[in-house]
Amino acid sequence: MTKVIQQETIVAIASAVVPNQGSIGVVRLSGINALIIAQNIFSPQGKCNWETHRIFYGYIKHPQTQQLIDEVLLLPMLSPRSYTREDVIEFHCHGGIIPVQQILELCLEQGARLANTGEFTLRAFLNGRIDLTQAESIAEIVGAKSAHASQVALAGLQGKLAQPIKNMRSNLLDILAEVEARIDFEDDLPPLNQKQIEIDIHQSLMQIQQILATKDQGELLRSGIKVAIVGKPNVGKSSLLNAWSKSDRAIVTDLPGTTRDVVESQLVVEGIPIQVLDTAGIRDTEDTVEKIGVERSLKAVSQADLILLTVDASQGWTTADNEIYEQIRHLNLILVINKSDIGKVEKVVYPSDIKQVVTTAVAINQGIENLEKAIVKTIETGKTIAQDLDIAINQRQAAALTRAKIALTQVEETIANQLPLDFWTIDLRASIQGLGEITGEGVTESVLDRIFSRFCIGK
Repeated sequence: MTKVIQQETIVAIASAVVPNQGSIGVVRLSGINALIIAQNIFSPQGKCNWETHRIFYGYIKHPQTQQLIDEVLLLPMLSPRSYTREDVIEFHCHGGIIPVQQILELCLEQGARLANTGEFTLRAFLNGRIDLTQAESIAEIVGAKSAHASQVALAGLQGKLAQPIKNMRSNLLDILAEVEARIDFEDDLPPLNQKQIEIDIHQSLMQIQQILATKDQGELLRSGIKVAIVGKPNVGKSSLLNAWSKSDRAIVTDLPGTTRDVVESQLVVEGIPIQVLDTAGIRDTEDTVEKIGVERSLKAVSQADLILLTVDASQGWTTADNEIYEQIRHLNLILVINKSDIGKVEKVVYPSDIKQVVTTAVAINQGIENLEKAIVKTIETGKTIAQDLDIAINQRQAAALTRAKIALTQVEETIANQLPLDFWTIDLRASIQGLGEITGEGVTESVLDRIFSRFCIGK
């Protein structure tokens, strides 16, 4: 087992802190003096032998004044059987701001320092408990916007990305050793099996290509898409949002111009996180507040990945609809013909270059399923999500994989051009380095800082 060098003791609040909410708060210590600090401030009720992975009940008290701070459960997880492989102590106290803050300050008084963002997970990586892909997966689990995204991140935490990368790297290291041996001891060794090397390199290239193909899928799972509902006033934009999100997020009345600002709702469609923006009706107006709402609507449209241009079936395709369309026709859009229950859809004569059209009657909750299918179909023209997707790489991993791919392609060209073995080793080393960066082999401190700065402090 890897020897763990315990570092200075860090402390952080490891649970969300919301005033007047949350029944439990967690304060976490990790490092060489974690156990000593805990023994100084924890007063057990009953027997406490400080055995690892046992829960003890008691009170937090100030060691000098004996002032009672809170009633807590204490969980010691001693090295190396802990998240960081150091001594870790968790205090499970009452929720809210005051108890966790007082315990945190008491730990700081006893010699701990406040943890940096992601420092607990960074120590887990540095101590060999997890590799870099697993560390990134932890952050993705915390930030997952859908159950599917969480499952893919969990697969990464279980090593489903790291293992094939490590296997490829190990295979390439074996090839490099064979090649370098022939350079140094050519007369003492049998001829190099060039055909097998070519097969192995080609297989690695194919595997890299398969993993790289998950980049767009991963990006979509993590970030989702932004959809803006656009149209003139009173065509049912807010009703569409409410029916789709199954909540009353937007005000719905018969008066045009009711929505004065952009209203947001978070949805998940077939595993894809979708941020839906209900915008103010776009029209010329002298109302100062409504005019600001229209300006914000146009800004939301410019930032959206997909536009749902909504029109009223009972009014047909109007001049106002056409004016809005002319402003957004260059964007990715779906035409939503709403109020089909009170209007004749066939009388809506829309421009022929609109290819995606969905009919809805959101007042009676019809057409939402067809709208979701149309959105997924639109997404699939660019990025697609496979529901059985096991892994999905991020941008950093994709960049390192691309470097490895380029280097291996150059190895193939070097072999094909019958260049000396010395040339093989240059690109073999580059591909090995690229693969190693994915799991954390030889990764620079600046890269680690960039990765772990995205974590919350208590993780």
